[in-house]
Amino acid sequence: MDFAITTDQAARIARLRQLGREQMRPAGWRADRAGAPLPADDPFFTRMLAEGFGRTRWRPPGGADGTGSAATAPNKAESAVTQVLLAEEGAYWDRGIGVALPGPGLGEPAILSMGTPEQQQRFLAPFVDPAKPIWGAFAMTEPSGGSDVANIKTRARRDGDGWVIDGAKSFSGNAGRAEWIVVFATVDPALGRAGHRAFVVERGTPGLADFRTEKKMGLKAYESTSFFLSGCRVPHANLLGGEDYYRQRSGGFKGAMNTFNAGRPAIAGMAVGIGRAALDEAAQAMQAQGLWSDQRLRDRLERHRRKLKGALLLALKAAWLADQRQPNMLEASAAKAMAPPAAFDATAFAMEVLGLAGGAGEHLVEKLFRDVKALDIVEGTGQIQRVVMSRHLVGLPN
Repeated sequence: MDFAITTDQAARIARLRQLGREQMRPAGWRADRAGAPLPADDPFFTRMLAEGFGRTRWRPPGGADGTGSAATAPNKAESAVTQVLLAEEGAYWDRGIGVALPGPGLGEPAILSMGTPEQQQRFLAPFVDPAKPIWGAFAMTEPSGGSDVANIKTRARRDGDGWVIDGAKSFSGNAGRAEWIVVFATVDPALGRAGHRAFVVERGTPGLADFRTEKKMGLKAYESTSFFLSGCRVPHANLLGGEDYYRQRSGGFKGAMNTFNAGRPAIAGMAVGIGRAALDEAAQAMQAQGLWSDQRLRDRLERHRRKLKGALLLALKAAWLADQRQPNMLEASAAKAMAPPAAFDATAFAMEVLGLAGGAGEHLVEKLFRDVKALDIVEGTGQIQRVVMSRHLVGLPN
């Protein structure tokens, strides 16, 4: 494994760093002060679209431009390793605004891994070169729980040439403004994982309603949306992967897990980015307050940096395995379990260094302290990751 940053990766990180400093952090701070996500028509999103955000990494055969080239969005990459590096840098500036950016979102990897070529064309082609900011979304978590993915309650039943979906979803990023939402449901709870199906539910579908943006203590820049599906009828063509995909055992569940295993290294990278930002702020505060000569503080600062570097290396290994098409469940879970606590400890240390200035609620570190907690929850809690790892160690199936 070689994690040396290539010239292309360095250029992409440098570009993202400039945009983060000039655009993303100010926008994230603005949303945090307002206590609500930026509206979909905020000029910030149009500016980001002009900078190359909001695109998909999918390309039709031959490439949309005839070259077959990879997506050029500053936050997109064909390589999972590059995606971790970009996720870390983007979260350094503002993780919430990074999720709020237009684009197909977490629904994209599900469509890429499970969708038919026709479905990929239909749902991702609008994101190749969009004329205006548009969003996609992904909905797995439900009010009754999110960690036990195999136990989803939303029901889907075949009805003539379509499907009818009933249930409730929660904490779906950007679902209220999305063009479509990848929704996971079960045809029969008694079937367990084998009953899972994934559907692309398009905006305006009758029965898709009651969107509500949840209030959160951090990451206020993006919508965490709850909604209901009541007699929501979708055409059979919107069954992700078609019937053939689900003839393999636990096809729908495996599709969801592939999505998470691909995304968890990037989530770990995001946690590292938030922790790194907090430590940089702590170091500046130590210098400004004349605390740089305190050897104990310097030692604690470096200890937190070492933990974050270790977590990033673990995330990069999980991503490298994904790039090599090798199983990475254990490494992805380990990275996801390790990085958020390390980042939380780093932000807590930064809050301690700032003292009253941090607790007053007007400093970036206080915002980072609130933002970082969610990273231990999203895409599988730290507790669930430790369950996955422990079952692997004793040879039990996950």
